[in-house]
Amino acid sequence: MGAGPLPERQDGWRSSPDLPSLPEVHGSIAVPTGAGFWRKMGAFAGPGYLVAVGYMDPGNWATDLAGGARYGYTLLSVILISNLMAILLQTLAVRLGIASGRDLAQACRDAYSKPVTIALWVLCEIAIAACDLAEVIGAAIALHLLFGIPMVWGVLITAADVLVVLFLQHKGFRYVEALVVALILAIAGSFAVEMYLSRPDLGAVAAGFLPTTEILTDREMLYIALGIMGATVMPHNLYLHSSIVQTRKYGDSEASRTEAIRFASIDSSVALMSALFINGAILIMAAATFHGTPHEAVADIGDAHNLLSPLLGTKLAGVLFGIALLCSGQNATLTGTLAGQIVMEGFINVRLRPWLRRLITRLVAIVPAVIVVVLYGDRGTGALLILSQVVLSLQLPFAVFPLVAFTSDRRKMGVFVSPVWVRVLAWTIAVIIGALNVWLLYQTIAG
Repeated sequence: MGAGPLPERQDGWRSSPDLPSLPEVHGSIAVPTGAGFWRKMGAFAGPGYLVAVGYMDPGNWATDLAGGARYGYTLLSVILISNLMAILLQTLAVRLGIASGRDLAQACRDAYSKPVTIALWVLCEIAIAACDLAEVIGAAIALHLLFGIPMVWGVLITAADVLVVLFLQHKGFRYVEALVVALILAIAGSFAVEMYLSRPDLGAVAAGFLPTTEILTDREMLYIALGIMGATVMPHNLYLHSSIVQTRKYGDSEASRTEAIRFASIDSSVALMSALFINGAILIMAAATFHGTPHEAVADIGDAHNLLSPLLGTKLAGVLFGIALLCSGQNATLTGTLAGQIVMEGFINVRLRPWLRRLITRLVAIVPAVIVVVLYGDRGTGALLILSQVVLSLQLPFAVFPLVAFTSDRRKMGVFVSPVWVRVLAWTIAVIIGALNVWLLYQTIAG
């Protein structure tokens, strides 16, 4: 990737950002000085949960359901490994944002030539649109399952969430974080009850977290495993996280930034463990309910919902599944709004009013969803959901490789450069993710 005409400064960057990332909320949340661990942890808690919702969005549900129904608890190890990869990558995003004062999009604009920057921006916008498409479909399916609302109307109703996002952002960033955490708790509570109702084999669950060579030797199992991995790490989350950690008002000193990186990394890791629980719970519920029955082939979200109540003997199972899906879809749309603003401002320095930015993003997702529902009915949405995950997989390396490169560069990061062991691990993960996504794309096109 070619560098632009501007010479590098002493700090390894070519220029200072024109404005801080998300300027309207930058440094808006105070961090108490001289406070104890828990008070400071409370001040930094929040951004990790906004990021975590991208790891439990409706795009993950189909792969988790298929994996549990067809292969029991075996693929729990893939969910665990994917989650650990995500934790490392998100801590790198934290490190970049706090140490450099730039989000990942701003860093790319500084480091690369204009054509490369525009290409990365276009790819990222496509990924955000694909992710938003998954959320629109997921929320529409949930409204259909819970209230019988036709899918076309469900898709259109999801456009109204723009009002909620704008209202909360106007009130303050803490309100956005509070709503996200509340929705995550609702999803987690729903699946805790689902797991209780499905009575999984706890010994088999524990064994499922241990990797097995069968995953690599069974081609169909490997395909679903790659689907789980491809749906787990979301590219726009890396841009989002590197920006929203800067909403905290920490000091400019080395000690203050070191402390900020530590607390923000803890917040991120704890929050992503909630995503591990929810993705694991979906797979466990599917394994306990469908595996070993005539319904092993179930992968469609609607079919899973309709089968849960009769198989588990209570209508509560289907209702909770629908509620969790609705919360999941709505939650992920909140973060999509912010991510879209961050990449547009960071890559090309274009600032739109938040309501206009949100409306454009939502329309790009709604139009194909409405067309598919009208032409192919409810069944067409399943294929569209899978397509959105393939598009996300394609974009992922274009976010991961720059992030790892920047945080491994001592000139740009100074004393905050990633330790050697982190660099080795991060580059290994980047190469694995890139290779697996290429393989998954090939299999999807070929099969």
